[in-house]
Amino acid sequence: MTGRSTWMSRPSKGVGRRSRRLTPWLLLAPILVGVTVFFLIPFGITLYDSVTFGVTGRFVGLENYIQVWNSSTFRLAMGNTLRFLLLGVPLVMVLSFALALLAQKRFAGTRLFRSALLLPMAVGVASIVTATEALFSETGMINRILEALGIPAVAWLDGPAAFWVLLGLYLWKNFGYNVVLYLAGLNAIPRAYYDDAELSGASAWQKLRAVTLPMMTPTFFFVFVISVMNCFRTYREAFLLAGEHPQSDIYMLQHYLSNNFKNLNYQRLSVASVCLFLLVSVLVAVFYRFQRRYEGAMQ
Repeated sequence: MTGRSTWMSRPSKGVGRRSRRLTPWLLLAPILVGVTVFFLIPFGITLYDSVTFGVTGRFVGLENYIQVWNSSTFRLAMGNTLRFLLLGVPLVMVLSFALALLAQKRFAGTRLFRSALLLPMAVGVASIVTATEALFSETGMINRILEALGIPAVAWLDGPAAFWVLLGLYLWKNFGYNVVLYLAGLNAIPRAYYDDAELSGASAWQKLRAVTLPMMTPTFFFVFVISVMNCFRTYREAFLLAGEHPQSDIYMLQHYLSNNFKNLNYQRLSVASVCLFLLVSVLVAVFYRFQRRYEGAMQ
């Protein structure tokens, strides 16, 4: 009787296999539901709105895209966004990598230097904007210094210089976090590789090119993606500094999206959103392709 009850209580092999197959999907279910509800479905609605017209939902194909691309306002926003990305992302990556190599060295004040790197992230956006206005407004500290030196004042926030002020804010705000990411990648490289290179008589530049850069390619890719995302987050500073309709040199795609959302123009908003998605996807795909080719060439 005991043997029979034990046999009856054992799960069959088929049930055990099915449960093992279902377990990963059950664990992934909350994430899959969240991604579907909050990302895939809204993106599908955005795609639908980008090829339809009005509340009737009449299909118009690429007509909305043509109208948006013919808009001088959209071209201005796209051009400024591309310019900011192409300048800001390489600059912040190179600068932060150079500082990470410096921070890896042992010198007096190393701990204080590393702690100060994360200080910009702890400062609120409102505080950053207030300090920027105190420095770069018409009656700000920098213009007063220039006037004291006999140099004409510069319209830092109301002219072409506004782009460089915003770019400087982006670099100052994000390079510290990138340095921390780079330091994690540098510390993960086995010391034995450098010892072998030193025994071979490699110089510091040769060790950087043959050991550090190939081993850091996954970190470079991750930092690139983070830097691109942080580029678009700079809209907060631009909005607080100059409002919904800023100086033309800092009118970004986010301004275009925000203004069309305020005007309830969902067709233009959807087209611009799809273009923004494609822009980010292309940038990430190109850098990923470059990373894979570089890794293949080094092997």
